[in-house]
Amino acid sequence: MSSASDDTKLLERLRSGDEAALAEFVEANRPALMGFLHSRIGSHLARKTEAEDILQEACLEACRSLGKAPLGSWDPLNWLFQICERKIIDAHRRHFASQKRDASREASIPDGSEAAGGLGNLLAASMTTPSAAFSRDQRQLRVLAALDTLPEEQREALRLRYLVGLPSKEIAQKLGKTDGAVRVMLSRSLAKLQEMLAEDDSAP
Repeated sequence: MSSASDDTKLLERLRSGDEAALAEFVEANRPALMGFLHSRIGSHLARKTEAEDILQEACLEACRSLGKAPLGSWDPLNWLFQICERKIIDAHRRHFASQKRDASREASIPDGSEAAGGLGNLLAASMTTPSAAFSRDQRQLRVLAALDTLPEEQREALRLRYLVGLPSKEIAQKLGKTDGAVRVMLSRSLAKLQEMLAEDDSAP
């Protein structure tokens, strides 16, 4: 159990923009965050979306906005709750849009500007055996090229999450890291890939 002094130091690091502190804070408050998500997802969406996936998307946004978040005046947990709420709304919109298009059709592969879960589908399609390389489309090859620029540990974490389908807790055990650290690693890796794909899309 952490002391009040440790909690204060963690909050100070978090408010200074320390991403490692964000990982620790998310892990320490994971039961509260998951409880919040489960209470708001709804049964119809729960069949399509896991709370863990929404939490990962929320972590991705939290990483991106950590440096400019108003944590000096806001409670960090309430800040994360608000991000989770936005991600739930996004998930509902995607779910209903998919139903409107064709409830029986699988979601198509989105471009790099869409949510982290969509990029995960593209990663899963890309991270197949080398013998399938010539059958991949151009975008999948670009994802593979972007993956090659990431550190080996980040590539392995992405492979375990999106190709093998392991939850972050099991990935953490395999990599010898905390669950929160793996979530932040996945979020940062996805953010980097999305950034590189967006740069490719905007190139003349």
